[in-house]
Amino acid sequence: MALAPEQVAFLDRNHSAAMVTLTRDGHPRVVRVGVVLVDGKIWSSGTQGRVRTKRLRRDPRCTFFIWEQGYSWLALEGDVTILDGPDAAEQNLQLFRVMQGRPDGPLSWFGGELDEDAFLRAMAEEGRLIYELDVQRAYGM
Repeated sequence: MALAPEQVAFLDRNHSAAMVTLTRDGHPRVVRVGVVLVDGKIWSSGTQGRVRTKRLRRDPRCTFFIWEQGYSWLALEGDVTILDGPDAAEQNLQLFRVMQGRPDGPLSWFGGELDEDAFLRAMAEEGRLIYELDVQRAYGM
């Protein structure tokens, strides 16, 4: 589903989100995440060992709830594809460059600054992956 221009603009300004996944018995579970548009795709970063990764491998249904100061919000519902191939570290580099507004140079990571090579190593060592949402429904704002 293509997002409307105002939804894209909202996502360009706002990266704070809640990610809702489903437990085995169907109960929703919420966690705070960052979310960005990378080349028109909704991406969020995670790791191999996270509980939400296990849930999404079992049931890919997911909702992102993105907000900004005040009352504006956007909900995106759909199915997640987990991108955890050999290019996952590079994909995380793309994600964090967009999220931090730094097209080049060092990136912030856990209170420090990492050059690109160190950042890529950190992503690989942490087992970072990308959650890519195929949006089936968008509403709010």
